[in-house]
Amino acid sequence: MSVFKSCVVAVALSSSLLLSAVAQAHPKLVSSTPAEGANGPAPAKIELHFSENLVTQFSGAKLIMTDMPGMPNSPMGVKASVAGSNDPKTMVLTPASPLTTGTYKVEWRAVSSDTHPITGSVIFKVK
Repeated sequence: MSVFKSCVVAVALSSSLLLSAVAQAHPKLVSSTPAEGANGPAPAKIELHFSENLVTQFSGAKLIMTDMPGMPNSPMGVKASVAGSNDPKTMVLTPASPLTTGTYKVEWRAVSSDTHPITGSVIFKVK
């Protein structure tokens, strides 16, 4: 095989591997506001920032109060709207009413163009 053909084959194989890796990219949670483990004032909204653009009709989240003063380990759903943002990599939860003192968990499901759902959670405390 000539050197030219060897180079062409090597470039073709490298390109197909690179494209395959890009096509298999899954969204990963990059950061959140409030951050995992945060302990502070009640946020007006909760933002989840991902590594990939989200397919909003298949992505979502729910907010759960997992612990409150005087009632440990008493999980209950918290009414919140979930929406995308101007950034297609960001999901925003807006509680229907101000969050009270306690521990909260955001359970999220993110789907990007590869259509594989990825799930996870973020836990934070409100003083």
